[in-house]
Amino acid sequence: RYLNSFRGEPAISRFDWTFTPSHTSSANFSRKTSKYSLWRMSNSNTSGDFKKDDKDKKEIQQVQAPDDFDLEAYASQYKDHAKIYRYIFIAERCPQFEKEAFTKALAELKTTNNTSLYKSVAEKAADKLGPSFAPDMAWIESTDKKAMAQQERLEMELNGYKTNFNKEAIKNGYNDLGDFFYNRGDLNAALKAYTRTRDYSTTSKHIIQFCLNVIRVAIELGNYSHVHNHVTKAEQTPDLTDKVTVAKLKVVSGLANLENRKYKVAAKKLLETTIDLSDKFREVISPQDVAYYGALCALSNFDRAELKRKVIDNPTFKPFLELTPQLRNLIDDFYASRYASCLSALDKLKPRLLLDIHLHQHVESLYQKIRSKALIQYFSPFKSVDLNTMAASFNTTVQGLEKELSKLIMEGVIPARIDSHNKRLYARTIEQRTATFEKAMSMGSEYTDNAQALLLRMNLMRADVMVKPQRQDKSQMKMMQ
Repeated sequence: RYLNSFRGEPAISRFDWTFTPSHTSSANFSRKTSKYSLWRMSNSNTSGDFKKDDKDKKEIQQVQAPDDFDLEAYASQYKDHAKIYRYIFIAERCPQFEKEAFTKALAELKTTNNTSLYKSVAEKAADKLGPSFAPDMAWIESTDKKAMAQQERLEMELNGYKTNFNKEAIKNGYNDLGDFFYNRGDLNAALKAYTRTRDYSTTSKHIIQFCLNVIRVAIELGNYSHVHNHVTKAEQTPDLTDKVTVAKLKVVSGLANLENRKYKVAAKKLLETTIDLSDKFREVISPQDVAYYGALCALSNFDRAELKRKVIDNPTFKPFLELTPQLRNLIDDFYASRYASCLSALDKLKPRLLLDIHLHQHVESLYQKIRSKALIQYFSPFKSVDLNTMAASFNTTVQGLEKELSKLIMEGVIPARIDSHNKRLYARTIEQRTATFEKAMSMGSEYTDNAQALLLRMNLMRADVMVKPQRQDKSQMKMMQ
């Protein structure tokens, strides 16, 4: 029915991306299921996701939440879809909060028009926790009727705006229709409606709002290449001076790079985010998330100098660290080479990070990078280190430490060798005198070759020796004529 809204529009001559699932440029869009909810069933187009996710459920990692974890306080950092998706995410991964998270998710869903997601979540909760969580069919029927009436009204209004050729009103009509589909959970229809507003945007403010709407929907769809594209469009818009908007674009760019495992780029973008963001982007991310994502990406990729300059002494990022004292102390310990304390704090923080909807699949990779970075920094000032002492500093066994060091040595990260008998690690040193002699010989040989080539050229020029071009045969000359 909502396709009536697009009558009278010019035909689309091309798309920004190809929708074919076999095309590489659209693989993320057409095949990738959004991580926001493993069982998001917004409309009939995504009805197959539920069966697929049942198969994938075996891979879901169960997490024991920390004793001080407060579900309500955690969820209060977000709003709208972000809050609902996090309740669902925790319900399926944390048995101790399963009932509470399902209860709160269903209560939040009843404040929306997303009956499809409500029904699928309620059925899932009822299967696991009993019939008391069965879906409220009367509410679903009533909400669907109201939504159909609202959709018809919005479509009629939009058609009226088109009849009057009022560009501003048409843009607002498509925005209202996009908001409606977004609240209903029909993200593909919402994306289509928001995209239509671009044709009727006349000011920089309109274009920025269009980009932010598309970015918000693309994040929920898991289409981060689309996020990158519209961040670039927004940043190239003239008169982009609003600090909150700039901060939003920085943080979604960092989030997109995090999802693509470009951790160093993600760290740079997140560290450039100003506190102007505050709680003005709770429908996507919280300030505490910015602190966690930025700090962990920086720890895993920056050297000590960069860590000091871009994180610890960074006045832009410091307000975010103040929101998470535990994280700030962890960074200080890492910089001060108090690795036992740092790694212990990371282990305590791990369950909380595994319950994060964006970070959970990156935790192991980031932790491994941070630990490797710590091992490298610990050994770099020394010619040899006792493995027993080093193992105590990293809260591990000597055998476990030898395996870690062997891997780093094989990768060429640490130039060293292990003495397993005496339990020592020795740095590979280069004989400076030999190296200097070899470099001098190489430079001398290169100088001799260059000098001989110059002498040969001078002698040829003095003897008036010239290499003439080959003559062309008659057939070639005729062809040229």
